[in-house]
Amino acid sequence: MSLDPAGFIIHDVRALPYVAFNQAAVQPGYAQQWEAEMVALLEHGEPFVVVYDQLRIEETHDDRKHRGIWLKHNKGPLARVCKAMVSIEPDEARRDAVRSQADTAVKAFGIPHEAVASREEAVRLVYRLVGHAN
Repeated sequence: MSLDPAGFIIHDVRALPYVAFNQAAVQPGYAQQWEAEMVALLEHGEPFVVVYDQLRIEETHDDRKHRGIWLKHNKGPLARVCKAMVSIEPDEARRDAVRSQADTAVKAFGIPHEAVASREEAVRLVYRLVGHAN
């Protein structure tokens, strides 16, 4: 089964297994679309990594709650295909802050979270994590 990139707004799946998070699409109420896209990625069944490039958005409490509940209920199936989340953060201090914040999410949802300095590092990491040569 292939994924139709046109059906994705929150995630750019054109470069699978590299799934780019589209922070410009994060508007109040986005969690419903996020969930639909995550379900599609789960059903696709192929390993992937979600990449956040200099994430600077704030989501609403309701969206964060919605996503958190979904992640808790789908922790096992998600861990089988989502090999990690990767944050691209060129600034070393911000990268360290991302790593610190990620520890909590890793404990809660079981998905590893890495922080790298560049897109090139992220691409190499994604392909290493899913076991493919780039």
